[in-house]
Amino acid sequence: MATATSTPGPWGAIQVAATDRGIVAVEWFIDSERFRAGLSRRLGGPIDTAPGRSARDRRLAHLRVAIAALGSLLAGRRPPALPPFDLADRPRWDRDVLAAVAGIPWGGTASYGEIARRIGAPRAARAVGGALGRNPVCLLIPCHRVIAADGTLGGYGGDAWGSREDRLAIKRDLLLREGVTVAPSGD
Repeated sequence: MATATSTPGPWGAIQVAATDRGIVAVEWFIDSERFRAGLSRRLGGPIDTAPGRSARDRRLAHLRVAIAALGSLLAGRRPPALPPFDLADRPRWDRDVLAAVAGIPWGGTASYGEIARRIGAPRAARAVGGALGRNPVCLLIPCHRVIAADGTLGGYGGDAWGSREDRLAIKRDLLLREGVTVAPSGD
């Protein structure tokens, strides 16, 4: 079972969900009803919309840490702590890519090719991009820190929302919040 909530963000509400193992989803540009329905399909079970029945509820504790981390990140501050992530339903490839990306430090970047090399697949930069487009825990697993080999932005967000220009503007904004300036992507 997962517990879901939302928190305000600069582009509207950010939806966040946790299982007992950790944060399982973070999304924006989606309303809570569609978020919960998609998460229920993905996890094959109900989504609890009334968290916090018990102070010992691990899901609620994960959500608190995640919301604090998101608040810090969006305010341009290094999050004091990150919650654990629950990526058990993701394919092995995606889990390997996302683990490598989670290791990119605040204010740092890595290229798609560099991530591919870190996970032992040096010729798989494009496949890294595919895994990042499927990142279910955006912002907290910082796919915005992955840029093109030439130092430009590359891509962002797959085709899930907005135009390419909108997605790249958000990626640039997220990097600027961390003090990183990156050249625009060429077409």
